[in-house]
Amino acid sequence: MVRYIIIGAGAVGGAIGARLFDSGHKVVLVARGAHHAALATDGLRFATPSGTLTLPIPVVDRPESLELRAGDVLVLAVKTQDTVAALDAWRDRPVVGGGRAAEELPVVCAQNGVESERMAVRRFRHVYGMCVWLPASYLEPGVIEAAGAPLTGILHLGRYPSGTDEVAERIREELEKSVFLAPVSADVMRWKYGKLLGNLGNAVEALCGLGDEAAELYGRVRDEGAKVLTAAGIDYVGAEEAAERRGHLVQLEPVNGVRRGGGSSWQSLTRGTGSIEADYLNGEIVMLGRCHGVPTPVNDVLQREANRFAREHQVPGSMTPAELLRRASASVEG
Repeated sequence: MVRYIIIGAGAVGGAIGARLFDSGHKVVLVARGAHHAALATDGLRFATPSGTLTLPIPVVDRPESLELRAGDVLVLAVKTQDTVAALDAWRDRPVVGGGRAAEELPVVCAQNGVESERMAVRRFRHVYGMCVWLPASYLEPGVIEAAGAPLTGILHLGRYPSGTDEVAERIREELEKSVFLAPVSADVMRWKYGKLLGNLGNAVEALCGLGDEAAELYGRVRDEGAKVLTAAGIDYVGAEEAAERRGHLVQLEPVNGVRRGGGSSWQSLTRGTGSIEADYLNGEIVMLGRCHGVPTPVNDVLQREANRFAREHQVPGSMTPAELLRRASASVEG
């Protein structure tokens, strides 16, 4: 039986691990600090629209605490800014029977953005991309909330940079027994670039909140991203195709009577982690814009201000859309 090593048991990793474990699959969570202590002592409290489960999933806080074996699947679910450290910690771990993790084990990048696969393939031979549509939250040690229903999420999966194989099909089968839809795609990065355009709004939400006043920002940031991807010759799944695939399979429902709050970047600021994904979301568009001569003033200011908010532990939602647009305009004029 496949054993899933979930490297980063936050919102996404914790939800995937919980669903797999609850459906009978072998899972080990990897977590740090207070989250690890809570998981080790009390198990994972996994809250969904249909109720809360307490799951005694095995947990470790470092690679040295786990003996790897053939058939293990590494699921990388840390934030992209933590990817290199995580990959480097696991790449040279021995696998029972010979070899090391980087040569023997598949690593699945269940993360936002498109950079982690590039980082992984420098270090691991067998790399898979995963486009994650999974509305989940991690705000308290030992507790993961997943607000999607009737399915917990949709997880497009494929080899990096392209293709499919038996490993991907086996993972698909086991995820689809665990309250997910997991289509195997030969062009998984096309799905991830489409998701990237949506994730450009994460920084808007983190800085300015969820109000209607931010609608112009959402439109401008996505328009910049689409122009950049077109200039770079990068194919991506459009909003209409993505909505058609999602359909009514993953609807946001209250968990414990409460509607879901903000997304991953908002959660990073709320937890006061000191870092945020903006360099690998808005920053991806800024980088490609510079390479292909496309101005990206809104993404540029979002990247810069999101990093400042994280570094200075600013309160999420405390900048007005008008102020952010003013800074973007000043950047163009400067």
